[in-house]
Amino acid sequence: MAFTVGKLAEIAEVNIETIRYYERRGLLPEPKRNESGYRVYDSEALNQLYFILNAKKVGFSLREIGELLSLKVIPDTRCTDVRIRAEEKIREIDRKIAELKRIRRALDRLTRACKENAPVEECRIIQILSNKPF
Repeated sequence: MAFTVGKLAEIAEVNIETIRYYERRGLLPEPKRNESGYRVYDSEALNQLYFILNAKKVGFSLREIGELLSLKVIPDTRCTDVRIRAEEKIREIDRKIAELKRIRRALDRLTRACKENAPVEECRIIQILSNKPF
């Protein structure tokens, strides 16, 4: 099956510029062109676009997605090679969650220090944030 860039974008529910951006980044191969010069995409391009979109949804960066896509074409690549990258992503996400929890606790302490009806000049949040970094 062949698709124009517009039809591919419609099916994948993305902007045409997103497809062109992925092509420039090397995540999608340059499509063939028909006699009229229009880009023609096949079902493999659609599958690769779905791969990119799904990989983004689970937290992979475009650089990491490129690495994953390159694994598909390297001879002797094993599922373990992909799993290792997924496990690295899990560890990265766990670090981010820990950092977000630390930030949440700090903000919670700040908001508890707030005297809601005090004038802004007496706002403990502003005063604390104006001090040497904690």
